[in-house]
Amino acid sequence: MVTLILKNNELITSMMENANHTNETALITGATSGIGLELARRFAKDGYNIILVSRTQDDLEMVAEELTVAYGVKAYGIACDLMVPGNAEKLYRDIQDDGIQVDVLVNDAGQGVWGKFVETDLQKELDIIQLNINATVILTKLFLRDMVARNSGKILQLASTSSKAPTPLLSVYAGTKAFIYNFTQGLINELKDTNVTMTALLPGPTETDFFNKAGAENTVVYQEMSLADPADVAKDGYEALQKGESKIVSGMKNKIQTAMGNVMPDETVAEMYRKQMNPGEKEHSLKI
Repeated sequence: MVTLILKNNELITSMMENANHTNETALITGATSGIGLELARRFAKDGYNIILVSRTQDDLEMVAEELTVAYGVKAYGIACDLMVPGNAEKLYRDIQDDGIQVDVLVNDAGQGVWGKFVETDLQKELDIIQLNINATVILTKLFLRDMVARNSGKILQLASTSSKAPTPLLSVYAGTKAFIYNFTQGLINELKDTNVTMTALLPGPTETDFFNKAGAENTVVYQEMSLADPADVAKDGYEALQKGESKIVSGMKNKIQTAMGNVMPDETVAEMYRKQMNPGEKEHSLKI
């Protein structure tokens, strides 16, 4: 179901004027937490009006009000479960019906499921493919057509360092992110004669709700390694998007690891990532 979020029977709008108002609108999926929320704040700070997309109505209302008060922009939320087939298309139609031009599309929404592939739930993985791949392709297709027609626009795609590396125990998630990365790079070539740009953001492990939703709180990477601040990841992605860069790996440690992975055998890279995704010491201690 797709639902427009209302407050006092009206779309949440700003009562203030932003000095840097661009009269442009950014649509951000997965916009009420983690990297998506930090990206929404970045866009709003620069004067973009914001369309927030997430599943939870209360969270959308809270974030929309925060952005309008803090940055003086127009912001409203659309409650939409992009795991449901048909909802991505309906989201596009609803925005078209409202007469809103989307100048920037941010495909941030995504999930994973942790565990051995032979043991994980198939329906959960099909839902993840629907969200991470199908919804991304649909929204990109529909909004990109409009951007190319007017010869302006930007798209930010949330890939991952796992886009460039086989990741045991997160194999379906890593596969979807590899698709997003290669899909994006192919489209960038197709768009080279236009003024439309597309950027792939490749964060590493980040302090978001991803590990909780994926059931991966017991892993070495979550328990024992330093996780990136989503605000830092959002800054990297936002700046790369504004520069029209094709991709950005967020964080020096991730840049080094990704560069090493490009020259190492896939089997070695998979083993390296497997060690990070194995249960951590806390998990082992519970079993002793």
